[in-house]
This record gives sequence, C-alpha cells and structure tokens, in this order.
Amino acid sequence: MTTSFPPPPVNTIDWDDIGFRVREVNGHIESQYSVHTGRWTPPKFVEDPFLRLHGMAPGLNYGMQCYEGLKASRGPDDKTIGIFRPQRNAERIQHSASFVSMPEVPVEHFKQCVHLAVSLNAEFVPPHRTGASMYVRPLLFGSSAQLGLDPPEEYTFLVYVMPTGVYHGVHPVAALILEDFDRAAPEGTGSAKIGGNYAPVLRHSGKAKKEGFGITLHLDSRTRSEIDEFSTSGFIGIHGNPDQGCTIVVPDSKNVIKSVTSDSICEIAKSWGWKVEQRPIKYDELPTFTEVAAAGTAAALVPIKSITMRSKNDVFKYQGGGDEPGPAVVKLLGQLKGLQQGRVKDDFGWVEQVRQYKPDEYATDGASERAQNGINGRTPNQLP
Repeated sequence: MTTSFPPPPVNTIDWDDIGFRVREVNGHIESQYSVHTGRWTPPKFVEDPFLRLHGMAPGLNYGMQCYEGLKASRGPDDKTIGIFRPQRNAERIQHSASFVSMPEVPVEHFKQCVHLAVSLNAEFVPPHRTGASMYVRPLLFGSSAQLGLDPPEEYTFLVYVMPTGVYHGVHPVAALILEDFDRAAPEGTGSAKIGGNYAPVLRHSGKAKKEGFGITLHLDSRTRSEIDEFSTSGFIGIHGNPDQGCTIVVPDSKNVIKSVTSDSICEIAKSWGWKVEQRPIKYDELPTFTEVAAAGTAAALVPIKSITMRSKNDVFKYQGGGDEPGPAVVKLLGQLKGLQQGRVKDDFGWVEQVRQYKPDEYATDGASERAQNGINGRTPNQLP
C-alpha cells in the first residue's frame, strides 16, 4: 500500500503552542566511526532517545564533542518539506571536529543522516501556517572508553529532530555586554561549535536575564574593543533604511562561529543591491547603527533594542529602544522565513527537499543484538 509523503502533522501536539522545548518523536539517526576501519557505519534509525554510553567516553570527560543546528519546514501546501542549507552545516561541523581532534563526517554522509532523520519523523514537522519548524540537532562525540588523554577508537554521530517554535520570539530584546567573562581565547576555539563555548556562559546569561537582558554580547578577548558575537547568535549591524538601501556589517573575527543565518542574511541583502561589509567592528561604532540584530538558527533574526556596557555607563538604543522591530530587520526576516518555508522562490538553491525513504535504504536497531560502540547497547546493522 502506497502512502503519500509527507504525512500530515500529528494531532497530539497543540501546534499553536509549540514552544521551544524537547519533545519525543519517532526516533533519531546513529552512525559510528572506527579508527580500525576508517569508515562510518551506514545510518541507523533508533527509536530510543537515550544512549547507553561508557562513563569513560572522552565525549563526557574531555569535551570531545561538537554539534550543529539547522531547520526543516513545510511548504505552503504542507505537501513538501525542505531543509535549509545543510551543506553549510556539514562543512561547519567538519571545522568544529578538527578543533577537538575528531574525524570529520563526510558532507554527503552528514546530509544523508539529516535527511533520514527528518523524513522518518516527517509527521512532527509543524504545519506551514504556524511559521514554526523542525529543529535538527546533529551531534558528534568520542564514544568509546578512554582513560588517558589520547584519541579514542570510536566516535558516534547522531541526528536528533524535534518540532519547535521560535527561540527568542520576534520582539526586540535588550543586550548586555559581558565584561567579566571571555567567551574564547584569542587563539582558541571560538569559531568551533563545541559545548565548551556555551556551557560556561549560562551562569552569566542567566544572571543577565534576571536583570532584564534577553541576550548577552561578547567583545574580543584580546583587546575588548571589538564586537565578536552574541552568546547564542551572530552579530549584525545595519546602517541606513530599506528605502534608500542599507549597509549590513558583520564581524570579521576568527573567534566567532560562521553563522549560516548571518551568511544567508548577507546574501539576501546583496541580492537586493544592499552593501555588505565583513570587517572588524569597533565598540565605538555601536551607537552609529540604525538597527542591530542577532542571527542564529534557533533565534532566526532577533531585533536588539539596546546594548548596555555597565563599566562605561553606556546604553545604546536602536529604533528608540522600543518594542517594535526596525524596518530592515522586518524585511530581512520576512525574506529569510519566506525562503525557508517555500513562500519565496529559492533562487539561491539553498533548500533541499526531503523525500520518503524505503526500509531497505537505512538500518534499524535490534533489541537482541550485543552492545557495540557503547551506544544504545546495540550493534549497528548493515544495509541489505
């Protein structure tokens, strides 16, 4: 019996109140790498979201892990599902893996695993009308037991998915510059998407939120005179207004994540004839921007209504510091979301369509198999 793909969204979720939290879905994708074979195992679909992992795995002990974030969305008729720019995420996780001494996941293998994870959980992609998306979380870590500070024999690549709403919402937020904490060392891991760059900032961002700041901003750690990025997103400064044409300014720093969202915004701006500058951004330039935004996968494009630096008693306000986003951010965000959700023609070729997979195109877990690689207590099946 042939079924249509994609299936409609499940009726067990209130799609008008999705929120940004973990929800259980059908399962996730796993693949293991062995230094003995030098190869990744075929993708395996696993229903159990929990991992059976040796406590001495370097992913737990030595921070040998990196991750990604991307989105999948339904088209206007809910009959198609597209993944936004997975090629860029595949390339970025290779960059991150090199920083924490792990083998790279080949681009095509990465994309296959991502497509499978979305396809096999297609009914959890939110309806188009909600404007929400499926969040895709690829994760790579050292997974076999290792006592010494040496590379392990095995690594695991996972892809989890779940439906989510918008992380920050669409209303402008106030930003606080963190002055008592450096996100990354001058010659450190700032450009890698690894957990060690995020966990330490939680106590600082949590404190800032209690004080009314929705997001925190980092200066460069060498001179503390240039803008690096927000704790969760890339920095975008905007000069001018859409009627006369804007200038988009993004930091040129080797210590920031290569934001896929920020790059997309820059390419959209160029397609409109706007000017785009990637260069060092001095702190002193902050008050000259017409608008400022935070760009990231989870957050999309968040307007910033003010930036505060307490040691200087500086508070720079944008669009009057009010609760309405500026016109440039509104226009850019509308185009970005339109591309992601299929309402705007994709002249960039960014969106990859998801198809239905046959059972013989991927492996499945087997509860009776012996544990191997320490993951889920099961041995990866081979493709038929």
